[in-house]
Amino acid sequence: MHLRSLANRTDLALLRLGGSEVEDRGTHLVVRTPENPSFYWGNFLLLPQAPAAGEAEEWVRRFCREFPAARHRTFGVDGADGSADDLAAFVDLGFETEASVVMTARSVHEPPRPNREAVYRPLRGDEDWRLQIELSVAGENEHVTREFATRRAKAQRAITEAGHGQWFGAFLGDRLVSTMGLVRAEGGLARFQEVQTHPDARGRGLAGTLVHHVSRFGFDELGADTLVMVADPDYLAIRVYRSVGFADTETQLAASLLPKR
Repeated sequence: MHLRSLANRTDLALLRLGGSEVEDRGTHLVVRTPENPSFYWGNFLLLPQAPAAGEAEEWVRRFCREFPAARHRTFGVDGADGSADDLAAFVDLGFETEASVVMTARSVHEPPRPNREAVYRPLRGDEDWRLQIELSVAGENEHVTREFATRRAKAQRAITEAGHGQWFGAFLGDRLVSTMGLVRAEGGLARFQEVQTHPDARGRGLAGTLVHHVSRFGFDELGADTLVMVADPDYLAIRVYRSVGFADTETQLAASLLPKR
């Protein structure tokens, strides 16, 4: 299956680096992460286009055949544009849908109000990665369990130690308050991963300053010519990314039915 989406191309490149398997069925892709079966967006189907009315049921049946033990149902849709309205067939089945903004930058500048209090550096050693897990658990995503965060951090650390990219943090003293990764993908692309800031530390310019710092690493050390970021259009952080030079480029569509915790 030919991929048109910049977001999906970089997603799959990074998933493969983290140990995921991608199987091309011709009509769709099956993405599996055997080491982390509770990773919703590491175990999903990627469709070539949004299903028409009445087609979503068959895709759900295919998902269940591929992942018989899964409690979730997750689908990505390839393409560079569109809106959440295109996923109406999934909405009719009770799914949540997302139309995320894919942002790119070929150069960056400091945010209007950079934070000079924190120390911005790569994550190093067991203690930093333990703090990364704690920050993930402390976030607002109710579906992030400690088990998931631990397995995810293990995969991120492996990618880092293999030289494919780096995870960075903003530290106030010995406290990790903001973190994100940047990983080399393909053809001069590098993709941001899991930009997160502790709820108690937001609004202080930490994320914007860290994005700028990490972007410079991408251009200067990874040799990237284009950085890719995927953001929620309704969340405040998107203004942070725009403030350092990222521009809206594509739309990424997804549908999910997740278990209650």
